[in-house]
Amino acid sequence: MTVNSKKTGLFFGSFNPIHIGHLVIAEYMVEFTELDSIWFVVSPQNPLKQENTLLPERQRLQMVRLAIEYDSRFKASNIEFNLPKPSYTINTLSYLNEKYPKQKFALIMGADNITTLHKWKNYEQLINDYDIYVYPRKESHVIPEYAKRASVHLTEAPVMEISSTFIRKAIKEKNGIKYMLPPSVDEYIKEMHFYEK
Repeated sequence: MTVNSKKTGLFFGSFNPIHIGHLVIAEYMVEFTELDSIWFVVSPQNPLKQENTLLPERQRLQMVRLAIEYDSRFKASNIEFNLPKPSYTINTLSYLNEKYPKQKFALIMGADNITTLHKWKNYEQLINDYDIYVYPRKESHVIPEYAKRASVHLTEAPVMEISSTFIRKAIKEKNGIKYMLPPSVDEYIKEMHFYEK
């Protein structure tokens, strides 16, 4: 047995904004799988794809920090901010393994991502070298043969139909969504007037 056998799940996303759906999935992963902690890895802004509704990375990171500040099982990570663009998951993992050699990392992704994993850079290495925890989506997805490995764990996490797109649209249209966001994130969004235009 290794000195540190703890396993950290990496939950990649824009988190634009982070909402209770993200938190429910993260909590499921630490309570019902072998994962001991979750790192929310905030994706940097793609310089080639300037989406009007995508907030600057630092502000999205701040919302994640606010959402999880009282939960020691979770961590907000800006690890990809200073890595070469575009950010390839395999490169991020290589960097993390060098920086945290005693840490064991796993991936968390939706069923929609596992079906297109073969398009990712070095996807075979991802499946061979890392555990992947898959949460279901509203739409049913056929799991491809390449993903039927011991390293791929299909979970029964609650299916969350809330999306960041829905949240942004609701804010723009002045509809109440306070129970869909952590209170501190809701306050921060109102204070900064995010997504109102």
